[in-house]
Amino acid sequence: MNRGRLTVVGLGPGTPGWLTIEARETLARATDLVGYGPYLDLVQPVDQPRARHEFDNREEAQRARFALDLAREGRDVAVVSSGDPGVFAMATAVIEELERGDGAYDDVDVAIVPGVTAASAAAARVGAPLGHDFCCVSLSDVLKPWPVVEQRLEAVGAADFVVALYNPISRHRPWQLGRAFEILRCHRSPDVPVVFARAVTRADERVVVTTLGACDTVDADMSTVITVGSSTTRAFTDSAGRTWVYTPRRYPSAD
Repeated sequence: MNRGRLTVVGLGPGTPGWLTIEARETLARATDLVGYGPYLDLVQPVDQPRARHEFDNREEAQRARFALDLAREGRDVAVVSSGDPGVFAMATAVIEELERGDGAYDDVDVAIVPGVTAASAAAARVGAPLGHDFCCVSLSDVLKPWPVVEQRLEAVGAADFVVALYNPISRHRPWQLGRAFEILRCHRSPDVPVVFARAVTRADERVVVTTLGACDTVDADMSTVITVGSSTTRAFTDSAGRTWVYTPRRYPSAD
């Protein structure tokens, strides 16, 4: 039997132009595609027929086990994730199931192909808000307790990191984003720039630059990444009317 292969592929934000060459080649050769339905829809058609295995977005462990079992049968499996698969995505689930398998998947070649992250895509639309130290925090409390989220927000707020907020709000979590803003407002001035970037590169893309004092939770959904600046992050509008946001590389104390 042929040795199976499983590759976790980052699709980036969704446009084919931002898909890496390695990711494109991996998807083209795969016999099976495994993933959340809307992410599978982002994969461009190819001549080679492929099996499509669709899962609910919350079924990460089941998805990973299914994909590993397929690969163990000698299949060439691509597990797809939006953005980068190692950032709040499927690479973790696959590696976790690989460890739990306790040698059961030793005959499967496993690889991770990175992609453009949501935070990077959002930053590119407005300039360079991630130009100095930054971190990413998921506001979802599905897989970790909400007090842990608050503790981390307090820490990054006090440490003056630029912070990219993933999974900011959903129908089941309507209040956490407002609470996150409350915490960060205790550590930042109201005029700190905030960027709401939704569905970057897709047809329904929407990017809004505002401030921490003026931002509102109604501008976000699960397709949005929110970048909250540090004390040194700046925003300005050029002569053409475009607003730019950046965080200088040089910190004031270094001047």
